[in-house]
Amino acid sequence: MSGRRQRARPREPRRRQRPTAREAAADLLAEQLGFRGFRPALEDEARRAASAAERLSVARRDLTELATFTVDPASARDFDDAVSAQREGEGFRLWVHIADVAAHVRPGSPLDLEARRRANSTYVPGAVEPMLPDALSSDACSLAPGAERLAVTTEIELGADARPLSTRFYRSLIRSDARLDYDQLDAIFAARAPAPAAVDEPLAAARELAAELGEWRRGSELEVESAEPEFSFDAEGDVTAARRVEQTESHRLIERLMILTNEEVAQFLVARRVPAIYRVHPQPDPPRIERLLEQLAALGIPTPPLGQGLSPRSAGAVAAEASRLVLREARRRGHGREAYMSLVLRSLKQASYSERNSGHAGLGSEAYAHFTSPIRRYPDLVAHRALLAALGEGEEAPSLRTAREAAAHSSARERESAKIERTADDVCAAHLLERELGQRGLDAVFAGEVSGVIRAGAFVAFGGELGDVYEGMLPARALPGDRYELDRAEVALVGRGDGARAIRLGDPLRLRVAGVDSGRGRADLELAG
Repeated sequence: MSGRRQRARPREPRRRQRPTAREAAADLLAEQLGFRGFRPALEDEARRAASAAERLSVARRDLTELATFTVDPASARDFDDAVSAQREGEGFRLWVHIADVAAHVRPGSPLDLEARRRANSTYVPGAVEPMLPDALSSDACSLAPGAERLAVTTEIELGADARPLSTRFYRSLIRSDARLDYDQLDAIFAARAPAPAAVDEPLAAARELAAELGEWRRGSELEVESAEPEFSFDAEGDVTAARRVEQTESHRLIERLMILTNEEVAQFLVARRVPAIYRVHPQPDPPRIERLLEQLAALGIPTPPLGQGLSPRSAGAVAAEASRLVLREARRRGHGREAYMSLVLRSLKQASYSERNSGHAGLGSEAYAHFTSPIRRYPDLVAHRALLAALGEGEEAPSLRTAREAAAHSSARERESAKIERTADDVCAAHLLERELGQRGLDAVFAGEVSGVIRAGAFVAFGGELGDVYEGMLPARALPGDRYELDRAEVALVGRGDGARAIRLGDPLRLRVAGVDSGRGRADLELAG
């Protein structure tokens, strides 16, 4: 062995381990928002606000003996709303309790300014960037079971047909008796599980009331059946499975009770002429609805009659009827629901926030305000302050300028958050698809449906053994035949030449995955036979 000292080899740079799906979603959240977490000073203020709220609040109605329950997704930690209900003669009495965030977050405070800047909580699979620090969002403001919590209660007396007869609003003290998730409540409704004894009767009354609400609202609102992706992760953060969570009876129950509450609050604010923020959805432009009917007809879907001189209001009624016909036809065919419904939704204007009430066309509401989620939406907090100020419940009413500026900012932030959430879902789905291909092999065949068409190709939603949340692009150049063109109605790619075919919205397809870019949440597809 030589006595010369050998030169040490330069150490190879350490390779960064590929991020898991959950890490990728969290990184995307921080990158797109431009921040992550709260400054320590805000965390400290939130803890002080949580303990000081009792001193700041006015006299409250003690409802802790009233049987009360919450229903949220299984993964939820911030419980904004709780429900109590009972039969009264031929009618009902409903209490909807909403977390009294205004008692904890004072106007103009650093906490309030930060909540206004964020405007809403942003959720991605496995992570959330909340509007309020954890001491409030997941603790003091969250209507957790067994804990006394400050709330703002809407108490509504309803007739046998579920139409409101009288409504009262007041600050309250509540204690939830049961925390249910949607799957648990559906199991109770299907008689697969017993209801918690403490809320058995209120649950039955709320279920009956929600059914009646659905009956009298039928025909006045868009009928939309939606599904949200839900991902499962292992201990390391790798995505292991996913499913589309369909709207079930339990979802509809809570949705209908919250819509009723939001309408009652909005009507009160309009009547009192107090500055506030409304959720507005303008009536559609008649030409867009005429185009919608042309597209549906091109797909062989029945359409409602189109009268002469279509006005925006009558166009809204036609769109609502078209939504019902689309769902009925999709059920008959057994495919195409999301693709066909996307045509209806794209024909409508976008809902937004405004300091001026102009109604909500999609819900058929003359006045509507977001009120029931003040933990995660700033417009709801503004609505709380407006309502409580009008009632003389110790709050300062927002100025018209404050409402206007907050409405515009919240609308913009809502769009930004929705884009982040969609992208994060795509990234996690692509990670899961890579996992499935690793298990089944690159020649695995999937079943899907055309969800969109553009000149360059078709978007296809498909499912496999690990999940039903995948989507990819089937390029026009990969289709059989010489050339494909978008048809006049823009609902199909029509091919020319030998072996060409038409690829229409909603068509079922069998396909293979040609490539996956999990970092960008994209997949390229090809037909399988």
